[in-house]
Amino acid sequence: MRLLPRFLVAGALVAAALLTTGAAAPLPPLPRGDAVKLLDDVRTLSDDRMQGRAPDTPGSLMARTYIRKRLIQIGVKPLSKAGFQQPFVIKAGGKTLYGVNLVGVIPGRQKGGRVMVVTAHYDHLGVKNGEIYNGADDNASGVAGLLAVAESFRRHPPKHTIILVALDGEELGLMGAEAYVANPIVPLSRIALNVNFDMLSKNAKGELYAAGATPWPILKPRLDAIAAIAPIKLLQGHDSGKLDQDDWTNQSDHYAFAQKKIPWVYFGVEDHPEYHQPTDDFATIPQDFFKASAATVVAACRLFDDELDAIGGEAGR
Repeated sequence: MRLLPRFLVAGALVAAALLTTGAAAPLPPLPRGDAVKLLDDVRTLSDDRMQGRAPDTPGSLMARTYIRKRLIQIGVKPLSKAGFQQPFVIKAGGKTLYGVNLVGVIPGRQKGGRVMVVTAHYDHLGVKNGEIYNGADDNASGVAGLLAVAESFRRHPPKHTIILVALDGEELGLMGAEAYVANPIVPLSRIALNVNFDMLSKNAKGELYAAGATPWPILKPRLDAIAAIAPIKLLQGHDSGKLDQDDWTNQSDHYAFAQKKIPWVYFGVEDHPEYHQPTDDFATIPQDFFKASAATVVAACRLFDDELDAIGGEAGR
């Protein structure tokens, strides 16, 4: 049997995908129940009743109530003694709005030490000119991915503590991420990695990108390992500043962590015709791709957890 790099076989989901010959086989799909919940989460969060989830609106409150309920159902605990909510002030367009992040934790088997922060923003554009911008891909899909990660880690407890943050105010300028980094509860020095999900569900080519390995080369072999067994085409890029690709380094919530010199990985799809349009609805999501995309990011988080000490240690040199 051909020996494989240690990081390739790390994590239960990754190891389970290897054939006895040593060749890499595609990752198994999400457990059936998790796949059903994944689609239910996107369908609910992008429903017209949520009114596009703009910050400081009744729709935002409905979305936050739903996400909190799901975290409790899964068994995620609040990180703060004050509960899941981390309120903050948004100054935008001459207005003062009030945003709220939701912050939960899944304790690791190892106490203390490094932690991994998984993020996804739940806000979107709200209602414009009488049309609802439901944001199914952007970013109900990322929140559903975060909840799928939570399901996996509660069923198979992580090695390191996992902090889960559903962020508000991204569309207004990464406001929720900046508020979290300014008051992280767990010191920033303990955060070995931020994994951010923003638009996971829709790509006509079956492609999902992972950005972050150019500024943090320690991540490349881990992402290569996942790409080798991913049920979708997992590509790396959008992080180098080259003119042939948009640079996503400052385009979503991971940027708040990047500014603090914390390693980050951003999983997302390239822009599509429904991006920031009222047509970004649940009905336009290719469900098979989304379920495979979610399985990929769950497996990646499990591998990162298994390798977190190495990632944090090597990145800090």
